[in-house]
Amino acid sequence: MSQGIVGKWSELGPELRSLLRIVAAAMFVLAGTSKLFAFPVGMPPNGGTAAFGTQIWIGGALEVVGGALLLVGLFTRPVAFVLSGEMAVAYFQFHFLRGFWPTVNGGVAAVIYCFVFLYLSAAGPGPWSLDALRRK
Repeated sequence: MSQGIVGKWSELGPELRSLLRIVAAAMFVLAGTSKLFAFPVGMPPNGGTAAFGTQIWIGGALEVVGGALLLVGLFTRPVAFVLSGEMAVAYFQFHFLRGFWPTVNGGVAAVIYCFVFLYLSAAGPGPWSLDALRRK
């Protein structure tokens, strides 16, 4: 008896979790490389980089290193938990003060990253990860 397209689609949940982790991590790494290396573009307003040791620089380092670990799915649960916290702090420290609504205060990405990473910290990396290979 055939499961139909819905049943087959539902079976792809673990792989789609891996894909969510990979894509979110790749975008997160780019946020960090902008802060640390002005790649692919520097930080506003002048396209520069964050000064070494500043809070923005530390955030960029977390984004590059943590994002790279998430990209390959290594230590996914603890790294995702830390990065979720980073994004919560970023939202309330830098965005929320500019208004309540994330679409107004520029905090949409921080909110989405916070909850995607919180989800990954609980759900795990999915099958396409170094963590999954380590478990075998």
